[in-house]
Amino acid sequence: MDKNSRSLPQNLRRYLVNPLALGYLGVVLAVCLWVTVETVAASASGDASFAGVWAFLVTAPTSMLFLVAGPAGLIGIPLGAIVQAAALGALYRFITERRSHGTGSGVSHA
Repeated sequence: MDKNSRSLPQNLRRYLVNPLALGYLGVVLAVCLWVTVETVAASASGDASFAGVWAFLVTAPTSMLFLVAGPAGLIGIPLGAIVQAAALGALYRFITERRSHGTGSGVSHA
């Protein structure tokens, strides 16, 4: 199969299912869970919390494109996480494929 004949879901799976992308998504999930707990605790005490900023920072710069007031701005967090994870996954695939092709011929590109 030619590299260019893959569909969008196949490419997303290819870039999102690797240790680097999954690790990043795990960090984003942990931060979002912490933000949720912190927000609930802060609202119960009547105090304001800036914990929600961390969810945007961990998915920046993509999530910063969606900084609008209200709940509509929250769509930037999952979109930013997916875009950033795909970029990290593409980098991971590039590095591992380059390394595997370079060592097969006895020539190292390191």
